[in-house]
Amino acid sequence: MKAFRNEPFTDFSIPKNANKFREALAKVKSELNNEYPLVIGGEKIFTEDKITSINPSNTNEVIGRASKASPELANRAIETAYAKFDEWKRVPAKKRAAFLFKAAKIMRKRKFEFAAWMVYEVGKNWAEADGDVAEAIDFMEFYAREMLRYDKSIKLVKIKGEDNRQHYIPLGVGVVIPPWNFPLAILVGMTTAAFVTGNTVVLKPSSDSPVIAWKFMELLEEIKLPAGVVNFLPGSGGLIGDMIVEHPLTRFISFTGSREVGLHINQLAAKPQPGQKWIKRVTAEMGGKDSIVVDGELKSIEEAAAGVISSAFGFQGQKCSACSRVIVHEKIYDKFIDLLVDKAAGIKVGPAEENPGMAAVINKKSEDSILAYIQKGVAEGGRIVFGGSKANESGYFIQPTIIADVKPEDTISQEEIFGPVLAVIKAKDFDEGIQIANNTEYGLTGAAYSKDKKKIKKAAEEIFVGNLYLNRKCTGALVGVHPFGGYNMSGTCSKAGGFDYLLLFMQTKIVAEKIYK
Repeated sequence: MKAFRNEPFTDFSIPKNANKFREALAKVKSELNNEYPLVIGGEKIFTEDKITSINPSNTNEVIGRASKASPELANRAIETAYAKFDEWKRVPAKKRAAFLFKAAKIMRKRKFEFAAWMVYEVGKNWAEADGDVAEAIDFMEFYAREMLRYDKSIKLVKIKGEDNRQHYIPLGVGVVIPPWNFPLAILVGMTTAAFVTGNTVVLKPSSDSPVIAWKFMELLEEIKLPAGVVNFLPGSGGLIGDMIVEHPLTRFISFTGSREVGLHINQLAAKPQPGQKWIKRVTAEMGGKDSIVVDGELKSIEEAAAGVISSAFGFQGQKCSACSRVIVHEKIYDKFIDLLVDKAAGIKVGPAEENPGMAAVINKKSEDSILAYIQKGVAEGGRIVFGGSKANESGYFIQPTIIADVKPEDTISQEEIFGPVLAVIKAKDFDEGIQIANNTEYGLTGAAYSKDKKKIKKAAEEIFVGNLYLNRKCTGALVGVHPFGGYNMSGTCSKAGGFDYLLLFMQTKIVAEKIYK
């Protein structure tokens, strides 16, 4: 078996690649507006009640309609997964890993097709969609290898007269609740980590991205993953979300999403239900308020500004790792703002299929929330230096927005916006910049730019985030290279794509046997 290597990104400046991607877009476009079932124990079930997925760049275009689960079907899914667990946990790790290797191979061959679905369903431009698929492939390749590593015998301290062994066993039924912003990568990562370790899964995709989730279910069917190992359960959080979290047969919950929902899940899971035999394990990644600190002495002020813009406005700022605050030394404050404005002005906003710098935000609720935050930022004394309004009316388009003179305690400096809004904060020096960077309840990603090695060392020691980047942007974590997860209200620091991640889906068993002579 070859050593793990990250899946390369596609260079769309090469005409051949661009043409192939256009072909994939055309293929996907011809398949829009279909209906999709939920899946329990391999049975495809169509319901009258549907989730309608809309193209955020063209609100008149329906991507697809997913059957919506009822509480009765949700209960059936949990019970089916529980029944399947006793069989699946006995399947050898090597065979479970083989399913991931096979799925990764097929996804790699159909990379453009999977990416094209995300262009239409969640508004990712070509590079963002391509990167999402690459990360999904990486998760499968990496976790398959990790499972094989964990399956090997563990070296323990030896004592005379005993044979002692340690091995890892699965937990049980897992509820997997992925987000819409990485609708393939994070979904694939959480789901495959759960079942490669021997667990069974009830997968509840985001209501904003059920179709790309279904495409992954089709892939699992293609590789002949046994029925019931992964059960597909689209539905509203209010109707079935709480129920599947609270269910006494649910053993663990793997969640990525907002702070509010993550805390709610954690609270529900903490209360034991009648018949429950275990303390439920919750893995939650819940967002961030990420800062880039920019010193007055830089190797390249252009490079720093480019890193901030890329981190702030990539995928419309809809990443939990996005830079939403840049904290700039007063010495270069005005010049840096001018550079930010100049670079933001070069970002084209338009429909995702046309491959702009920025497309639409995910839905109307998000659009309204982002525009309200912009107004709040101005009301509290901020100064809009670029953007600040809708870009056009055909979809949920918002201009890349830069608000200067934001105070460290202002609302837009403290609350997660999850959109293309960058707050610019002035700091008297690098030390104050670090203090401001640490002044939120979050702790996910961050970055610092300086040519002073002592300052960079101090940033490395004192900026309290799970993923800190020095003299580079704060987005773009790679599986195996930058295990991802944060502190405080950013979540449980799961470190997805890291060498500890699969432990979250397993428990340790020790077998001590007396040796008779």
